[in-house]
Amino acid sequence: MWGETLTTNAEAPPSNHLSHRQILVILSGLMLGMLLAALDQTIMSSAMKTIADQLHGQTIQAWATTAYLITATISTPLYGKLSDILGRKPLYLTAITVFLIGSVLCGIADSMYELAAYRAVQGLGAGGLMSLALAIIADITSPRERGRYQGYFMAVWGLSSVAGPVVGGFFAGIDTVAGIDGWRWVFLINVPIALVGLFVVARNLNVPHKRVPQKVDYLGAITLTIGLVPLLIVAEQGREWGWASPAALTAYALGVVGIAAFIAVERRMGDAALLPLRLFRRSVFTVANLVNFIMGMGMFGAMMSLPLYLQIVKGASPTESGLMTLPLTFGIIVSAMASGQAIARTGRYRVFPIVGLGLTTVSLIAFSLIGVDTPLWTTMLIMVVIGAGLGLCMQTLILAIQNDVPVRDMGVATSAGTFFRSIGGTVGTATFLSILFTVVGGRIQGSIDAARTDPAFLAALQQNPQFTPGQIDLNNTAFLTQIDPALARPILVGFADALSTVFLVGGIVMAVAFAAVWFLKEVPLADKSGIQRVADEDADKVPAIAH
Repeated sequence: MWGETLTTNAEAPPSNHLSHRQILVILSGLMLGMLLAALDQTIMSSAMKTIADQLHGQTIQAWATTAYLITATISTPLYGKLSDILGRKPLYLTAITVFLIGSVLCGIADSMYELAAYRAVQGLGAGGLMSLALAIIADITSPRERGRYQGYFMAVWGLSSVAGPVVGGFFAGIDTVAGIDGWRWVFLINVPIALVGLFVVARNLNVPHKRVPQKVDYLGAITLTIGLVPLLIVAEQGREWGWASPAALTAYALGVVGIAAFIAVERRMGDAALLPLRLFRRSVFTVANLVNFIMGMGMFGAMMSLPLYLQIVKGASPTESGLMTLPLTFGIIVSAMASGQAIARTGRYRVFPIVGLGLTTVSLIAFSLIGVDTPLWTTMLIMVVIGAGLGLCMQTLILAIQNDVPVRDMGVATSAGTFFRSIGGTVGTATFLSILFTVVGGRIQGSIDAARTDPAFLAALQQNPQFTPGQIDLNNTAFLTQIDPALARPILVGFADALSTVFLVGGIVMAVAFAAVWFLKEVPLADKSGIQRVADEDADKVPAIAH
């Protein structure tokens, strides 16, 4: 039904050029969809401990995150390809609907295993929400004017990064709301947002689409799943298993075999491939996605480390740490909006990811210098700069990809940018956590050894004989707020030192991305939207057919 709606001329607007008002109406629905995906990634952070307690599943809670990550990552390129074939609207409505169903199921889960399964359903919907929103904007706006609209998406992403932990902590801290467990509203809050988004998109997203008579690359989807699922699982669970354990080695082997099979299938499928290999012959596509992958490693690794610093070293609650990252959000929103306006005015975009990655690199290196006694205003100032850097480059790289590829590949190319950034984020998070927990024990022990010459520490140790410095359990750091500050300080110093190492590695990773982005060529921005380019191509074919 949805596919038929898209292909009827009756619903198509009389002109291929949409007014600013029409674009904003469509944009409102897309922003709601993106809010669902972005908020869901952050709202769980402050609520997960409570949820795991309620469902008696603390030891397996990671699977609720892993299941969502796997299905969201793998479904992203499939949504992009199917939307090129069938149209954006039916796929976007499908993504919202699947996410809505998954949210309701998560809200009624009675065990951690059920929650993990339902989170996988949510992920299947989330895979299309962000990438398709960016592809739809590419359909209805020209590359030159697109930056100003994509700034709204960055604002939603930034808002969710702050609001998510606050909202999650609020519901997790309430016993019941309307007779329903408070933590269940972490998922049920998605329902009204999704319903409004469905209504707005179904009613207003009526752009023309010509069906592409192309078979779906199901074998590519299967081999990609075989390749990525083991690698994503080992990225999430490798620290628990051991990176060289038999389970990890088996996952590596399966992943390599699956990726090799995927490449072979894609080469054979040609234009019908889930991720056409011919796109990698375009230097802009290849370089931008390489930078996306490397940037995702450094960005998500750093974004994971910052809340740990605020909560463990500075003693902030999850809700407070969310509010403390407002400067980061401010930097993202302001720089994304400003760069979008500048791109629309000048038509130049290459300078923004170069400057953005430069600022991000410097900011992460600056973060590596902070410690226990660093004033919060210093930390927040660095957050503003790193936010500005991210805001300058995240959407600009997507814009560069969209501007360079043929209009028929808009969906798959856009989803590829999101896909590679997500994969990079997964690798970065796993790598940075592994580095953190590899070095933190030694740093804390070294700090405790140094503190044994401190009279205040020795006096506190005598007054608290039950405290054993050599038997600290870092799986639960709540004890740091309950023990004598003199005893807690060397532990905090050690943890801060370990996080400094993580931030420094993040800075090095971002420096690699900064070096790579210089190879990005600047292709003049087109002044026509995706639907206008399709109309022009169709018009060019008419004389040839008549001849």
